[in-house]
Amino acid sequence: MAPALADPVNGHLKPVTPLPYDIVGVGSDTTQNMLDQLSVDYNAAHKTHNATHPYIYSWDATPPSDPTITTPTLIKPKAGCSSKTVRPDGSSAGITDLTTTQKIKYKGKTYPCFDFSRSSRPRKATDPGKTSIVFVTLARDAVTYATSAVTNAPANLTAKQLTEIYSCTVQATGGHPANNWADLGGKSGTIDPILPQSGSGTLSFFLGAIGVTTPGSCVNATTPEENEGTAPVFSTDSANLIFPFSAGAYIADKYHSPACKKKPGAGQNDFGCNQTGKLILRSINGEAPTSGTGSKTVIDSKFPPTFKRFLYDVVPYAAGTANHIPANLAGFFSKTGWFCSSARGSVIRDYGFLTTPLCGFTS
Repeated sequence: MAPALADPVNGHLKPVTPLPYDIVGVGSDTTQNMLDQLSVDYNAAHKTHNATHPYIYSWDATPPSDPTITTPTLIKPKAGCSSKTVRPDGSSAGITDLTTTQKIKYKGKTYPCFDFSRSSRPRKATDPGKTSIVFVTLARDAVTYATSAVTNAPANLTAKQLTEIYSCTVQATGGHPANNWADLGGKSGTIDPILPQSGSGTLSFFLGAIGVTTPGSCVNATTPEENEGTAPVFSTDSANLIFPFSAGAYIADKYHSPACKKKPGAGQNDFGCNQTGKLILRSINGEAPTSGTGSKTVIDSKFPPTFKRFLYDVVPYAAGTANHIPANLAGFFSKTGWFCSSARGSVIRDYGFLTTPLCGFTS
């Protein structure tokens, strides 16, 4: 089996163009590989494929051939949709495009080019209202920070120290200059705070968790793709960098995925590859983000609740259903749908995340 290139693929992991009536998602980088797997599994398990029984597909946040790229790229979401559609990169971009998506006609019916958006953040005040879109819970994750394996940073930081780092207000101590790792108990070196690309759900969640509205002027101007530890920015000043990272995405890449451009081995995920690079997850408030070793590594239950989050699929609001999930999407996302069934729990865990009894609940 060749390594999977994860934009819409069939059961043989070959590229396909979704039909107008198929269900197509975009958005979050964090959950893209999990959604790829859930979608492929659903399609393989359902042989009937027509307008009444659509298949489901998911476009990655960035091109699978170059996942570290943050410049806009173009996609053709479905047959009949524009081939010059800008690929939504991240939760916020996906949510925006869900509500402004192109509509196409096919055999007398109208279909959207985007049917749902993956989101690694909850609803924001700036999002469309609750009678426009619905956030449907899928799984749980945690967000911590990562540094290089060889680093000047301490192995643990408090939430307060993270706030100071990203607001550039670390006070000078012991004769060291301000905003230096030695001020926080590490080795001497100017702190290099890095944040993910604009539109990232991990960016939004992390800044909210540490209470930073506007990052300080010392924050690196380069904003790599979230959860991509192989981005070029991490090869320079590596001993001083700090970068927020999804614990679930890290677990999936590090312990369940093949090396990039290599085919998956026995027991490895079909989607994604090890993009952690030289980054190591670190502790917050004295609690490690993960526990266990190797393929048994999981998000630690004791990790600070402020840094734990739900993961969502966002769908258009439907007035005529009890949970306001559109009828054609309920079979995928509702609490009795495919994604929330107990049989899908192994997929969620293999991709690093935690199942939740709130799967399918809406907000």
